[in-house]
Amino acid sequence: MPTVEHPNVAALRDILRLHTVAGQEGAECDPAPFVELHRVLREHFPLTHDVGEVVEVPPHGLLLRVPADPDSPTATDDPVVLMAHMDIVPLGDESRWTHPPLAAEVVDGVIWGRGTLDDKGQLVAVIAAMESLLADGRRPAREVWLSFGSDEEVMGTCAHNAVEILRSRGVSPWFVLDEGGAVASGAFPGVSRPIGVVGVSEKGVLSLRLTASGRGGHASRPAKGGPAARIARAILRLERHPFPAHLSPAALEMLARLAPHVPRPLRPVAGRAQRHPGALARLLVAAGPEPAALARTTVAVTTLSASPAINVSPTSVHAGLNLRIAVGETTAEATERVRRTVGDDVEVTVIDEHDPSPLSPVDDPAFELLERTITDVFPDAVPVPYVMYAATDSRHFTEICPRVYRFAPFRMSAEQRESIHSYDEHIGVDDFLDGIRWYRRLLDGLDSTTAAAEVGR
Repeated sequence: MPTVEHPNVAALRDILRLHTVAGQEGAECDPAPFVELHRVLREHFPLTHDVGEVVEVPPHGLLLRVPADPDSPTATDDPVVLMAHMDIVPLGDESRWTHPPLAAEVVDGVIWGRGTLDDKGQLVAVIAAMESLLADGRRPAREVWLSFGSDEEVMGTCAHNAVEILRSRGVSPWFVLDEGGAVASGAFPGVSRPIGVVGVSEKGVLSLRLTASGRGGHASRPAKGGPAARIARAILRLERHPFPAHLSPAALEMLARLAPHVPRPLRPVAGRAQRHPGALARLLVAAGPEPAALARTTVAVTTLSASPAINVSPTSVHAGLNLRIAVGETTAEATERVRRTVGDDVEVTVIDEHDPSPLSPVDDPAFELLERTITDVFPDAVPVPYVMYAATDSRHFTEICPRVYRFAPFRMSAEQRESIHSYDEHIGVDDFLDGIRWYRRLLDGLDSTTAAAEVGR
């Protein structure tokens, strides 16, 4: 007898098959996959669409408002915004995928496909949890807005437009929750337990272009110190002179909470993180790329372009840099440091810039609700705050809410985290269903936050 597929797994697979790639730098994208995604959401989750209100957000996003239980004591309090995004990054070299990236195949209890982790798995988990609450004949204790963006991967305008819609309606959220950290295993050196990392801020983003110019000409008579050599020298200077290491308040709090779980020789240092920030920052830098990114601004060389022909010396060479700006620093300071490092013979142009997001509070009922929900659903995990390396749509919501958090309620191995924006992205069926259970527990927990929320105002 064939196994009956879980309806929420079927919904995710239907959505994973849609090629929802947003247009780059304002370019038009095919709207048809997004229109189909809206239809699939309505088909699988009709109660969430019918109970409240559906607001379309340009270019292809959605806001779904679910009204509060009118009998709840918190029905008139500030609402909650739960976020995810519909768009995905391009598929890349499909020959490297074990299973086709848009096939949404389920093999041995694992769902394979682009977007399983970033971010369609979270999108379906959010709305499935709300659907289950409504199917039980209940409403949330507070009004809830589901915000699904359509151009997060290209840092587009959809989330900004959603904020403007909410602002025009006078919506001032109690807290906002977007994608971000996860229940991560192998994320911190020496810690064997998984860590439920909740982003309380995110690093800034700075895109720079380095340009070196010269006469160029026939490749048979190359000149010394040409544009290619100067760009190469500039890149080496940046690698040899990294940004200084330091720890934000969120990183110090994370280390203090992890102290009981690190190897015994490190516990006294981690437990007194506030007293030894410099030593801890240096330890993180030495521990590898993932921990090092917590401790300083990073610089990645992402694009290179030069001559259009192999027998032509280039008249100009360009290198694209992507910097993730640490909390406590600014994009302007980072740009000036890059200019000083590469020297006067290389031009530095700012392409795009966003300063780090403000820190959201940890000693607060909203964060405590997230922490409690992590412990309830993932009892082996250690909940901790951290600063996200990546940029999310939630950075726009800091304009209308002081409590913006970033967490994806899925168990993720180091291998899975590496697959994001790469090949072989996948999620376990049980882990996906646990994510739905986490969101449902969060929604159920809203009715126990009345007194705590008043204290936290």
